[in-house]
Amino acid sequence: MKKIGILFGQERSFPEAFVKRVNELAEGEFVAEYVNIDKIFQAEPLDYAVILDRISQGVPFYRAAMKNAASTGTAVINNPFWWSADEKFFNNALAVKLGIPVPKTALIPSRELPTDTTDESFSNLAYPLDWDAIFEYTGFPAYMKPFDGGGWKDVYKINDKEDFFEKHKETKQLVMMLQEEIKFEEYYRCYCIGGKYVRIMQYEPNNPFHLRYAVDKAPSSEELLQTMHDYVIKLNQQLGYDFNTVEFAVRDGIPYAIDFCNPAPDAEITSVGEENFNWVIEHAALYAIERARAHRPNQDNLTWGEYIKGSVKAGAKIKIEAAEEIPVTEELAAPVELEPQKKTTKAKSTTASKSSKEKSALKAEDADQEAPAAEKKATAGKAPAKSAAAEKPKAEKASKPAKTTSKTATPKAKKESSNKK
Repeated sequence: MKKIGILFGQERSFPEAFVKRVNELAEGEFVAEYVNIDKIFQAEPLDYAVILDRISQGVPFYRAAMKNAASTGTAVINNPFWWSADEKFFNNALAVKLGIPVPKTALIPSRELPTDTTDESFSNLAYPLDWDAIFEYTGFPAYMKPFDGGGWKDVYKINDKEDFFEKHKETKQLVMMLQEEIKFEEYYRCYCIGGKYVRIMQYEPNNPFHLRYAVDKAPSSEELLQTMHDYVIKLNQQLGYDFNTVEFAVRDGIPYAIDFCNPAPDAEITSVGEENFNWVIEHAALYAIERARAHRPNQDNLTWGEYIKGSVKAGAKIKIEAAEEIPVTEELAAPVELEPQKKTTKAKSTTASKSSKEKSALKAEDADQEAPAAEKKATAGKAPAKSAAAEKPKAEKASKPAKTTSKTATPKAKKESSNKK
């Protein structure tokens, strides 16, 4: 009998309810249980057709185990390979390409040098950055957050450039994003399961954590709800997430996708509320059973997003077109027939040797005649060797990073402020 497992951490209400509901709906066709790992050997399966992964993003051992399980045919929800590659700044860039509104966002290098790097590791990074252009682009107030973070960790509200430099000191080696603030009239958090089941939930991020889903005001329009529904489907199908949430801040009737890289979103009954909790449990169980029924042993059973699939197709097309452009001569294409080796007389051999010597002499003579012209052409287009050698120290000196390079990837607030003055 095929097994459906759930891998989780500190949460309790969701895993328990998920296992119970899958077993009720499966009616003996499948069995659901908590994933149990006592050893991991390379290329050996974990004996689960489906695993709903809720924790490997924070536990490297589990992440490696899920990739190994996927390689042996387990349908891991979400795809651990894509989840490892994805991050929020890329999400925003993709949304722009899809025509989905997002806040203006800039990528900011880490305040401190990453471990095992030096100033020379940042030879391609301008010093100082064009801070004026960055601040003009996002405006103030703005929000600064990790480019690949989640759970509202290390999120800062920034009021002006002095505030930015002061708070950026606290981020140490984190790579951050600076993002335009969207002053919203409405806010929504939307669950998406299987790239097709959508639950639009009103949400108030400014409320205490346990009251964020308690919103009395009705949505402004059905059209807004339909627009958000379509955006949620498009984003999750492009990214390839089976289990995710998308957050929208609505300004002037336009829903801006604020955050849509939440592959292990909060699903505890104490925070999402009973009604939302029941919806998530029901559709997570239904989708896990769908994946178990579609499971094929020893094959790739992962979900791959349209963005990746489109990139693979485009790459394959480029290779094919490039191969077609390579000319193949008839001589190369035709089979080569070898003639039987003939015995040669001593006289013929001598003649052949003489002929060969004569040809070599003629070639050498031709080369001697052409050499002056070639040398003349070369010297006309190039500086004398002595001059080139004299220039070498300058080139080497210019290629070295400036001594004024900061010990951090970005300038300190105090120093930057004085520069601006």
